[in-house]
Amino acid sequence: MSRPVFRFAPSPNGQLHLGHARSALINDALAWASGARLLLRIEDIDATRCRPEFEAGIYEDLAWLGLDWERPVRRQSQHFADYRSALARLEALDLIYPSFETRGDIRRAVAERSGWPSDPDGAPLFPFPRAALSPAERTRRVAAGEPYALRLDMDRAHALAVERAGALGWQEVDAAGTVRDIAADPLAWGDIILARKEVPTSYHLAVVVDDALQGVTHVVRGADLKAATSVHRLLQVLLSLPAPLYTHHALLLDAEGRKLSKSIGSRSLAALRAEGVTPDEVRRHALEPQRVGESAESSLVRK
Repeated sequence: MSRPVFRFAPSPNGQLHLGHARSALINDALAWASGARLLLRIEDIDATRCRPEFEAGIYEDLAWLGLDWERPVRRQSQHFADYRSALARLEALDLIYPSFETRGDIRRAVAERSGWPSDPDGAPLFPFPRAALSPAERTRRVAAGEPYALRLDMDRAHALAVERAGALGWQEVDAAGTVRDIAADPLAWGDIILARKEVPTSYHLAVVVDDALQGVTHVVRGADLKAATSVHRLLQVLLSLPAPLYTHHALLLDAEGRKLSKSIGSRSLAALRAEGVTPDEVRRHALEPQRVGESAESSLVRK
């Protein structure tokens, strides 16, 4: 039997923080315990935010924590052809279409419709039906060079996936190793974006293609991505890709109950290192259960 494969897949759009450390260390511990391979993947499809210095910082931070991984590292920006190929397969099934509406168009349309539903991340579902424009008109506007996003026709995609595989779901492994079947609900996401004119992929598409090409057998990531697994299982069925086992671990939170993130200014591992925090302290702190109401960073910040 082949060895299990785990992966840690950060985006180089900022510095790693304790939340990233938790996910990386959990992956490392589970891989070590099962004699598995551990991969590092750089998810750098967002050319406007991803920077070489942040990627270099990822390698430095993980090495400082004592982690090791297989080389070479897969960088998504070097594999756009793989994502174009997946898009072509979905297009051949008539499951994707170009849309031209801006964020402002969506915001105004939703404002006019009381109680319009949102996806699991809180964004409004795409409010413009595919049938609003003819295929010929969409083709004409693409040829004219208009900006567009390639969206998945979710109703049609879901119907085809159910026809192929029956009820959609995945196997979730908890901290005790118990495996449970989880029902997927991709319809809750509406017509998601799978690519844009200038970038031939999205997170959802790239992650399932990468996991399949790299032979990933165990996806271990934060609980904030659990709902997105519904979309990933849908795409795996449509693209005839294997389904990994999933584990969605608890997030580290600040004192206000928000998940640690770059956007709220959570302290970076580099900053903690500069203040004299040791790798052992970070490893211990990142892996232990967080106390209710306590900031995940509080006991590591030097006075």
